[in-house]
Formats: sequence, structure tokens, C-alpha cells
Amino acid sequence: MATTPTLMTMEQYLHTSFHPDVDLVDGEIQERNLGEKDHGRAQGYVYSWFLLREASFALEPILEYRMIVGEKRVRICDVALVQSDLPDEQVGETPPVICVEIMCPEDRLARAVMVLSDYRTMGVSNIWLIDPQERIAYVYGPGGLERQQDLILRAPGTDIALDVNDLFADLDKRKNKEKA
Repeated sequence: MATTPTLMTMEQYLHTSFHPDVDLVDGEIQERNLGEKDHGRAQGYVYSWFLLREASFALEPILEYRMIVGEKRVRICDVALVQSDLPDEQVGETPPVICVEIMCPEDRLARAVMVLSDYRTMGVSNIWLIDPQERIAYVYGPGGLERQQDLILRAPGTDIALDVNDLFADLDKRKNKEKA
């Protein structure tokens, strides 16, 4: 099996397939944590929640979306919400309306903040971070991370309000079902 080069140009990166996909940060390939059951379930829940409301919100949910967030940076967003009426972009260059990241147990908050900051630099106005292990939800804005005590993630100026309590209840229900 060929090894992935540590350094790569944007052009090389965009014409290379990685399994699993990786971020490109200032020419350096960076692996992402993924594969945990709770991460996958949370990601699937958020994606499905938006998919069921796609027509009413006029937003298309996309899983694992490659986005060019800077001149030498590409990030893979766990769940991105793009305007349905925009031209199709296989690799996102237009800022999504919402970016949602789901924490894995191995993730560090400092690294997550760097990813969220890249989304903000790209022009994304609604950036959410969900931690299924700690049962915490954040909004990332100009002032940094803001913990949402009520666990409801809102997109100002819209009717969008994702109640993360429901996500956590779903995770708990599935875990209890597995134990039975």
C-alpha cells in the first residue's frame, strides 16, 4: 500500500482520493479522527434531521463535504448545509449556510477550534460543534466557542433550531437497547 505524502499542493490534493478523507492545511496532509459509533450516529442524526427538512429550509445537507477554506486549506465538514438553489460544487468553494462538526473521543477542543476558525474565515456564519461523549453543544462565532446550555443550536434569521437534547436521547435509547 502506498504511503500518503506528508506535503502536497492543492492541485495534487484535489486530484487524490484518500480513505478515509483527510484535511489539507498549508500543504500538509492532516488525518481526521472518525469511525467511532457515537460519532457516526450523531452525524447520521444531524444529517437525517436536515434531510427531512430540506424543502422547508431550502438547504441541502451534505456528509463529509470537502471545502476549500483558504488558499492552501481544505477541510472535510462532518455535515454541511448548502443553499439548494446554488450551482452544484463537488468541492465547496461557496460558504455553506451551516457547518456542523461532531467530536470524537480522541479529538481535542483546541484542534476543533482551528477547524471551526477555518470555516469562519471561509465565510460560514453558522458553525456548530457537538460533543456526544460530554453531552455538550457549542456555537462558534466571532467571540469563539459559546456553550449552548439549553442544547438548542439555532441559525439566527431562520426558523432552524436543532434540539441536541433529542440527539442525545436517541443515543441513550440506542445504547440502552444494546445493553438489553
